[in-house]
Formats: sequence, C-alpha cells, structure tokens
Amino acid sequence: MPPRSPLPARHGLAAARIHTPAADREPVDRWPTMGAWLRDRLPDHVDVPRMLAQERFVDSSGRAVRDADPYAPLRWVWFHRDLRDEPQVPGQIHLVHRDERLVVVDKPPFLATIPRGGHVRQSVVVRLREALDLPELSPVHRLDRVTSGLLMLTTESRWRGAYQTAFERRAVHKTYRALAPLRADLELPRVVRNHIRKQRGTWCAEVVPEAPANAETLVELEREVGGLGVYRLTPRTGRTHQLRVHLLGLGIPIVDDPLYPQVRDVSIDDFRRPLQLLAAEMAFTDPVDGRPRRFTSARSLPLAPEG
Repeated sequence: MPPRSPLPARHGLAAARIHTPAADREPVDRWPTMGAWLRDRLPDHVDVPRMLAQERFVDSSGRAVRDADPYAPLRWVWFHRDLRDEPQVPGQIHLVHRDERLVVVDKPPFLATIPRGGHVRQSVVVRLREALDLPELSPVHRLDRVTSGLLMLTTESRWRGAYQTAFERRAVHKTYRALAPLRADLELPRVVRNHIRKQRGTWCAEVVPEAPANAETLVELEREVGGLGVYRLTPRTGRTHQLRVHLLGLGIPIVDDPLYPQVRDVSIDDFRRPLQLLAAEMAFTDPVDGRPRRFTSARSLPLAPEG
C-alpha cells in the first residue's frame, strides 16, 4: 500500500502517484538522479523539466523532489498533472436525490461522467465533488458523455460496492428514450438480441454474427413527434453503445449520433447537436436497507442544445 498522499486534492482530483522500481527489478545505476528517472518514466506530454523547476513533484513527506536528487529504489512521488483549458459544458446538473449514501443527478449531454482525457474539470464527478463537498463521490455505473439523463453516485467509497453489484446483477431496471426515424415496416415491440463487441482503441462497437448473444434490448414505440419516433428502450444487459447499435441494426439510428451510422468529424467542444438519447428512469430495491427506489429524469425528447 502506498503512503497517504502529501498533496491535497485539486479540482476534486487526487494527486497522481508513481514509484521507482525495486532494486531487483531495475539496476539502481540505470538512472543517476530522480530527475532522470522522471524524464524517462513519464510520457512526453508531461513537462517534467518545468514541473521540477516549479517543485511540483513531492515525496511522501511533502518535500519537493529535485532534479539532482540521487535516485533511490522504492521511492514514492506525487504530482498534479496539467489540465487543458476546458470550455464550460452548457446545461445544468439537476440534483434529483441526495441522502447519506446516494446522489442521483440528471446530467446534460456532452458532460463526461468521470475525468478522462480532455474532460477533467468538465465532468460530473469533478464538478460535484467540489459543489457538494464530497471528495469520495463516485459513479456506480456508466453513462456516455454524449448521453443525457440519470446518473447514480455514492457519497463515500464504502457504499460503492453494494450499489455497483446491484448494477452488475441487473437488479437495477433502467429505461431510456431515444428519438429516431420511423419505419412503417418495423414491427414493434421487439426484443433485439445479438453479440456486441467493442475493441479497445476503436470508436465504434460492432455486432459479431453467429456469436452467442451478450446484449438484449426491448424496443417499443411510444409516440411520434415531428415525423420521428420516440422509442422506449429497456436494456436487459449493459454493453458499451448497446442501445445505439441496436437501433442502428433496426434501420433507425438515433438522431444526431456522432458515431452511428457514420463517424462524424465533430470537435469534442462542439455542443450544438446533442445525441437524442435520454436515461429516463431508474428503479431498484436498495441493497443496503431494502427500500424501493425510483428516479425519473426531468428532461424530455427532443433534446435541444442547453445554454
């Protein structure tokens, strides 16, 4: 176990940490100084010389790690990464519910759930850790950055396992709504079952013919609006991009999907055309106290750009 971080959280994020390898794994004389090791260890986009000069690397005592410090094995180093200047994602995070264990929010499109890549401060977790003063706030399920609607988080890490397990066991019943084209020849309701695979490093998921089904969605047409259909989607599994792939397979791709049927060249900071997919309802029996829980999004389709 690493020692406790000597650096406080910044923007709701804990400091990054790394450590020098044990002497039996790497020769001690491979790096003459800690500065040399940091330059070799960290990727090119981390400006190690500048951060060393600014004394932004610290050891377990909080002392600055300096460029000329002698290299030593099994030495922990903490630092905060530089963050890009992120434009403000428009729209409000509506607080649907908060208690001792749970926070449920209704998130706008384009706001990432967790800090990742080019979306750090503009993420639900970072925004709410600061706004609600909950440094351990963490999501218990996934919701794509471009998808709107309900997201459930736990207030402390000790609660996360119970609720995450409920999602893994499919004990949480989720309902989505999507705006998509109408097809007169499409018989609904219909259950779509197939095998979806998304490989690391690829933008889109794909259907694998003849493979055992690992994804299932009930698709129903609720109403028509502006020549399009509002579809009620009840996923019985939770594969990446499942709903988007299933509607594409029915010949009714979701309106303003930046990936399906074709990948569109859209800047990550372009907020003009929200994906018309909404995580609308969530219901389950609370795994901690056994109470029935039900939450509903205040948003409705069609989704307009939020200012």
